[in-house]
Amino acid sequence: MLKLAASGFAPGAAVRLNIRHTPASVAAPFGSYSHAVEVPEGSRLLYISGEVGVLPDGTVPETMEAQAEACWRNIIAILADAGMGIDYLVKITTYLVRPEDVAAAGAARAKHFGDARPGSATIIVKALVNPSFLIEIEAVAAARAR
Repeated sequence: MLKLAASGFAPGAAVRLNIRHTPASVAAPFGSYSHAVEVPEGSRLLYISGEVGVLPDGTVPETMEAQAEACWRNIIAILADAGMGIDYLVKITTYLVRPEDVAAAGAARAKHFGDARPGSATIIVKALVNPSFLIEIEAVAAARAR
């Protein structure tokens, strides 16, 4: 919970950014995501480009597990650079080239997510821009306005 005194919010009122919406009239999510996430007016939005499993030295690991871990390390570093963390994510889209990698991608995600439940989609694609890439993740995060 964040306390916002500006942007039309009552002074001292607790306001949660990234408000989750998972109505009881809809089947429960199949994993660590919310059906919808609301971002209050006046929030900062960060759009993270598709991050692939490239290590800081420019190499691409061969395994799906290592590439997924590299994607999340990259996203976490980008979030930190913007003064945010995993719990600021409101939407992620994961692209995989092999359906059999869904579980490995989910395991890498779960390792970092804790209670974070952004909106989410996982899409199986024919290929990514580089044939050695097995996964790409793009994300949107929101934070209190500065």
